[in-house]
Amino acid sequence: MEFSPETRIGDIAAHHPLATRVFARHGIDYCCGGGVPLAQACERRHLEVGAIVSEIEATLAQHTSEEQHWLEAPLADLVTHIVDTYHKPLREELPRLEEMAFKVARVHGERRPEIALDALAETVSGLVHELEGHMRREEESLFPQLLDSSDKATPTAFVDEHEEAGRALEKIRQLTGEFQVPEGACNTWRALWHGLADLERSMHEHVHLENNILFPRAMG
Repeated sequence: MEFSPETRIGDIAAHHPLATRVFARHGIDYCCGGGVPLAQACERRHLEVGAIVSEIEATLAQHTSEEQHWLEAPLADLVTHIVDTYHKPLREELPRLEEMAFKVARVHGERRPEIALDALAETVSGLVHELEGHMRREEESLFPQLLDSSDKATPTAFVDEHEEAGRALEKIRQLTGEFQVPEGACNTWRALWHGLADLERSMHEHVHLENNILFPRAMG
């Protein structure tokens, strides 16, 4: 697939999985924000679109045959991959992040009011509880329906929930100063910032596979 600055982010990510490495590197949302053109996404992040195109092309030139292309794999394999690679680790990691967020807010909130640690903890907690219910509903209801050719399930509500999660992730990025660890931060604080940055990266990959590949293929 050829692409240009007017090509949608989600289409680039779906047809060129290696491009997601460039998007992640520059904080470009290719999952919930996948419906916008590359040029618009770059403008939002104050990036030069020509430079991003060149970076994507250079990354694609390094393509190896080992990369799994989920546009062609069986849907059941894709669902298994999503559950094993993203859902299961999230169930372990989300409570840890929530606990750390409240601990950092409790210990450092009054001394560092400029960082809005209480607001961050509440945002993380809200996202954690939303994702836990969301993943359960996907596994128990949506995924089996999508794999059943006789069942015309529509994932619209789940896409809406992905967008809500995307807004929460963007707020977390803002509240953490784009995950730049503050001077003098303790080990728990550092672990929280790194964990939240990894959560954003993982969620972008995760939701991209669902919004831009699984759902369109199952509904097509």
